Amino acid sequence: MRKTILLGVALAALASSTGAALAQKSGGILKMYHRDNPPTASIHETSTNSTVIPFMSVMNNLVLFDQSVAQNSPGSIVPDLAKSWSWSADGKALTFKLQEGVKWHDGQPFTAKDVVCTFDLLTGKAENKLRTNPRQSWYSNVEKVTANGDHEVTVHLNNPQPSLLALLASGYSPVYSCHVPPAQMRTKPIGTGPFKFVELKANESVKVTKNPDYWKKGKPYLDGIDFTIMPNRGTAMLSFISGRFDITFPWEVTIPLLKDIKTQVPNAQCQVTSMNNSTNLIVNRDAPPFNNADLRLALSLAIDRKAFVDIINQGDAELGGTMQPPTDGVWGMPKAMYESIAGYGPDVEKNRVQARELMKKAGYGPDKRLKLKVSTRGISLYKDPAVILAGQLKEIWIDADVDIIETAQWFTKVARKDYTVGLNTTGNGVDDPDQNFFENFSCKSERNYTGYCNPEIEKLFGVQSQETDMEKRKKIVWDIDKKLLEDGARPIIMWNRASICMQPYVKGYVANVNSVYNGFRFEDVWLDK
Repeated sequence: MRKTILLGVALAALASSTGAALAQKSGGILKMYHRDNPPTASIHETSTNSTVIPFMSVMNNLVLFDQSVAQNSPGSIVPDLAKSWSWSADGKALTFKLQEGVKWHDGQPFTAKDVVCTFDLLTGKAENKLRTNPRQSWYSNVEKVTANGDHEVTVHLNNPQPSLLALLASGYSPVYSCHVPPAQMRTKPIGTGPFKFVELKANESVKVTKNPDYWKKGKPYLDGIDFTIMPNRGTAMLSFISGRFDITFPWEVTIPLLKDIKTQVPNAQCQVTSMNNSTNLIVNRDAPPFNNADLRLALSLAIDRKAFVDIINQGDAELGGTMQPPTDGVWGMPKAMYESIAGYGPDVEKNRVQARELMKKAGYGPDKRLKLKVSTRGISLYKDPAVILAGQLKEIWIDADVDIIETAQWFTKVARKDYTVGLNTTGNGVDDPDQNFFENFSCKSERNYTGYCNPEIEKLFGVQSQETDMEKRKKIVWDIDKKLLEDGARPIIMWNRASICMQPYVKGYVANVNSVYNGFRFEDVWLDK
């Protein structure tokens, strides 16, 4: 089934890049429901596609993953604000030649200084600081960025880093201007992109409108995009079925919901894909009782991972480690290696016997149960598996209540470790170990929610980052992945798959299979009606 879907996506992309492109029409407002209130409009200060999906269309990057190609890879990177790039012989300098004549939405010219200012923000060198800086770990290898006139810029690295171009191609990597302060970007973002920000009404809507002066001539095709905030997924699906919305919020259509939609709207276009998004456990390892390594291991041993896949996705999801499993993912470890790790093998009852022994050792048992709250974010992608987790923990004498946290508070709460156990999902901005390892598992990263820190493993992060031979790099990555699972850094439950559905007249949108953040420029989308 999966190969057929991906083939269909590939053929659709091919058609849109050949003769079918002549049929593109301009005009119309794309109507999409939005799953929750964006915590901010500033992409650089957040870690959720609740922000990226509506606001990526307002911005541009230096480079971008080709929006018509389903799998992000180094080979699918195309020019954006940079019209070309070149590496130095030692691999420690990346020079971009920039587009000319580009203007910010307020009419100010885009120049190389804006690129320098963006890197200064991301590396913490700017006078005006970002309120939060979740991608600072991506660019810890950047020594400095220099401008050579208005239309050339060079990124200087401390060590070679082949993945840098892929990091810059993510929807998480827009260029900000020098003249718009970070505070304004949170509420009224200014970009160079195909759409201009109109308004953000909390708990109601986000609106963007066509940029008539967009520097890519003839684009965008749409007159604008209206996002209606609708946290109740059931209501949102009914609204799509009734024709109120042209497209669902990406990956909110679960496998069970997909069957309902296809029954009621048989001509709906639905793309089922992976998304480089894992459901996982976050554990506050600095506070009792889970400062006890045995109890942390017991949690992981208690999980029946296949049950999550079967209940939530009717069997259509993947099991894997900290890197997205193949074939949609590029870097995931082999199945045999994965199943050799304690807690990740298929014998659930054997795992739970071991978990109960660890619980007894810590003083718990059927007559002395551990009571706790499982914190989770207030959207279905988090809430549904949190309920399953609470049920499974009863098998090892843990009575857990699910504590629902609104999106606006969720990221702040977990960043300050104001939780005991959390049911979390982690979406990776780029399918590359440099993004995942440095962002989620390095000792000082803002996104290292569990406080895990292993300096020896972190040294290997740097080793794999500099390796130019992909097969050699993979083996190092697999060893790191295995150790992270053994250490319980962030126990992985499952890798999610879901669908995006569109009305039949929506054209030009291709869902990514290995990122939930990189496919929302919307400049190629058009309405055939």
